Amino acid sequence: MKEREKVVRLAKLAEQAERYDDMVEFMKTLARMDVDMSAEERLLFSVGFKKTIGARRASWRILESLEQKVTAGEQPGVTINGYKKKVEDELRAVCNEVLSIIAIHCLPLANSGENVVFFYKMKGDYYRYLAEFSTGTEKKAATDQSLMAYQHAMVVSSSELSPAHQFRLGLALNFSVFFYEIMNSPERASQVAKQALDEATAEINSAGVEGYKDSMLMMQLLKENLALWTSELTGGETSKDDDVVMEMYTCLIHWMG
Repeated sequence: MKEREKVVRLAKLAEQAERYDDMVEFMKTLARMDVDMSAEERLLFSVGFKKTIGARRASWRILESLEQKVTAGEQPGVTINGYKKKVEDELRAVCNEVLSIIAIHCLPLANSGENVVFFYKMKGDYYRYLAEFSTGTEKKAATDQSLMAYQHAMVVSSSELSPAHQFRLGLALNFSVFFYEIMNSPERASQVAKQALDEATAEINSAGVEGYKDSMLMMQLLKENLALWTSELTGGETSKDDDVVMEMYTCLIHWMG
C-alpha cells in the first residue's frame, strides 16, 4: 500500500473512532507530502481540523457568555477570564497551524479552480475564527487577512465555478457570515447572500434541480441567514455558516468550512 493511501485510510479510521486529534495528525502528514488533494482528501483534512477547533469555539462562546454575567473584578469573573484565555491560546495554536499548512503545502499545489477556492475559503474561515476572540491589532490583522482570502476566493469562484456550484455557495455563505459577525455589517452580509441566492436560483431554474442536492442545502442556509439579517427580531441567534452543513452531511459535502 502506498504511503498516501495508508495515511488516508488511517484518517478515515480515526474519524470513525472519533479520535479527531489523530485524524488531524494523519492529514497533516498527507499535506506535507505536497500533493494536490483529491476531493476525499480535502474533506478529511477540513473535517479533522473543524472538529478539533469546533469544540474549542463552542467552549469559548460559553465562557464569554458566563463572563458577561458576572461583575468585573469579582473572583468568579477572574477565574472565568483566566480559563477563557487558556481556550483562546488553544484556538490560536490550531488556527495558526492550519493557516501555515494551507500557505506552505496546500495553496501552492492547488491546480484546479475547486481546490484554489476551497483552500482560500478555508484560509478566510480560520482567520475569521481568530478574529472572533482576538482584540486590538491582532483582531484587525486577522480581519484583514480573512477579508483578503475570501475576496480572492470569490474572484476565482466567479470565473471558475457556476453560480449553483456548492463550493461557490459555501463560500458566499461564510463570506456573508464574516460581514455580519466580524465586520458588523448586516447590509453587506445581506448583499453577498442575496446575490449568491439570486444567481444560483436563476441557474437551477434553467437547468432543473437534479444534481443540486448539496447546493440546495447551502441555499437554504443562505435564505435563513438572509431572513435573520433583514429582520430586527434576531433574538441573539447565531448566523449559520457551513459548520451546519458538515454536521449534517459530512460524508457528502466537500466544503468543510
